[in-house]
Amino acid sequence: MIWLLLAVFTPLAGTLLLALIPRARMAGLANLALSALSLAGSLGLALRVLHRGSLHGHGFLVDPFNVYLVVLTAFVGLTTAVFSRPYMEHVHLAEKRVSPAGMRLYHSMYQGFLFTMLLALTTNNLGILWVAVEGATLATVLLVSLYRTPAAIEAAWKYFILCGVGIAQALFGTVALYFAAQHVLPPGANGLDWSTLYAIAPQLEPRVMVVAFAFLLVGYGTKVGLVPLHSWLPDAHSEGPTPMSAVLSGLLLNVALYAVIRMKMLTDAALAASRTPALAGHLLMGFGLLTFLTAVVSLHRRHDIKRLFSYSSIEHMGLMTFGFGVGGPLATFAALLHMLVHALTKSSIFVTVGHATHIARTQRIERIRGLIRTQPAVGWGLLLGVVAIAGFPPFGIFASEFLLLSATMASWPWLAPMLVLGLVIAFAGLFRNIQPMVFGTPPVDQQAVRANMLPVMLHLALVLSLGIVIPAVLSNWLGAATMLITGAALR
Repeated sequence: MIWLLLAVFTPLAGTLLLALIPRARMAGLANLALSALSLAGSLGLALRVLHRGSLHGHGFLVDPFNVYLVVLTAFVGLTTAVFSRPYMEHVHLAEKRVSPAGMRLYHSMYQGFLFTMLLALTTNNLGILWVAVEGATLATVLLVSLYRTPAAIEAAWKYFILCGVGIAQALFGTVALYFAAQHVLPPGANGLDWSTLYAIAPQLEPRVMVVAFAFLLVGYGTKVGLVPLHSWLPDAHSEGPTPMSAVLSGLLLNVALYAVIRMKMLTDAALAASRTPALAGHLLMGFGLLTFLTAVVSLHRRHDIKRLFSYSSIEHMGLMTFGFGVGGPLATFAALLHMLVHALTKSSIFVTVGHATHIARTQRIERIRGLIRTQPAVGWGLLLGVVAIAGFPPFGIFASEFLLLSATMASWPWLAPMLVLGLVIAFAGLFRNIQPMVFGTPPVDQQAVRANMLPVMLHLALVLSLGIVIPAVLSNWLGAATMLITGAALR
């Protein structure tokens, strides 16, 4: 339990501590140290689950499904903090875009953001899950509006309103879920504990569960970025600080999808004996495919580099949602692997995007040119990140997309051409924008900046290695999570 407390509550302590540190440089170092401490706790927690099985008690539940997401969240939180320290110092001291009070708010909310995500992943109580996701929303709103420009304030309000409406739907779905369990709960049991509900899921009222899942899908799906409630995501990315974009795209979307899949597991068990046992999966397939196709078309004719990659995030969240909807061991394993490699790749891309915008002093794509000539490390980092996110071998995203396509061809062969066509359109949309940014002629006023590329190199090396071979420990984790979600082992 000590590892769990260290992983989850270190960021909570950091939220309070960093609000009091007046010097930005000291706060950046403290943010880095706290993130490292949380990662150490998550690794200890993962080893405990690996050797002794799931951890259950005191309101927490850590099993093979969420333990690797806990490690991933803490790891990306640390590497982004490594990038964030010099980046935000530049924004604060050189560009004068953030006041000292704003820097305290930024570092405090960074840790608060990590705390709410880790709490959402580890809690056993669906009410606390809802509160944690809402807390993540509030922390993100404050980060999106950090620069205090009219566009940033507008983006923050748009994000708050859309996600507020969505989270209200999730609350209604949670209440409906509790209502469905009222008559079959064991004496003294907590009707909002996921483990309790999962044990009695076959006895839950199917018609009420259909209503509950519909509201939960729309509610948490808003945070996933599912169409049609996805429009907050490009605005939040384009107006907020770049480190926020890295953790938002790489982590928060995963946490929201995790919540949806937990609810799908309950719904599948409740509807197993009904005439529509795969209803939840079909809904995920429909929303996922719609989101994927909408995003790949939207990748074209973008003018803001951060908005470009926000649509790429929407595309990949659609793919993951579709994979979990297809169900079965192979598609589920592919979706779990895709959650991992997408988070690593997209966060590395946003690190390079942050440096590229400092080099060009703008987010406008047409004014970012010749990065390989101006600063080769940033140019090559951006190019390799886009190659990876586009699904080129031997990067890990190719492996997860290939597995998902194979599962689709086996179960829904008529949908496979749509996936292939969408991936080709996405490839075209990314490279028509990236090619001049990397290889074009740089403007005369474009100058090199001090870039910290360590997180990029580390993330892309991991994604490359996962495309070549998946370590046995990780394969066993994903296999156990696949069995937990689907009830069947991967063969």
